[in-house]
Amino acid sequence: MLTAAKNLTLEKRMVLLGVREEDIVESFIRSSGPGGQNVNKTSTCVYLKHLPTGLEVKCQRQRSQVLNRFLARHILLSKIEHKIQQENLQRQSQKAKGLRQRRRKPKGVKVKILESKRRQGQKKLARRKINEIEVA
Repeated sequence: MLTAAKNLTLEKRMVLLGVREEDIVESFIRSSGPGGQNVNKTSTCVYLKHLPTGLEVKCQRQRSQVLNRFLARHILLSKIEHKIQQENLQRQSQKAKGLRQRRRKPKGVKVKILESKRRQGQKKLARRKINEIEVA
């Protein structure tokens, strides 16, 4: 069952991630699947939507609405945490890419690049038509 300690850890996690209760839209839906009369009479399925991120969660794992509320919040926080981590990784990779692009090339690499450009220019000159060569 659900204990006060579990609720407390969930609240701490919400504070760490910056998720407020006001940002979460909660609604209850009738569950589907096994569960018999309990499922047909009570709305045990919990639907949560986090407004700032647009993430949605639907949970109907347990027959108890209280447990489903807890599980749905737990899943929602995991999704938000994953999204934040992905954004941080993307930001870091963009920063590293910029640093790689801006750093100076070694002298040997520069020499190779200029040599390949010179060879390419010679190939293009060799492909010219005779009329173009006389005019130039």
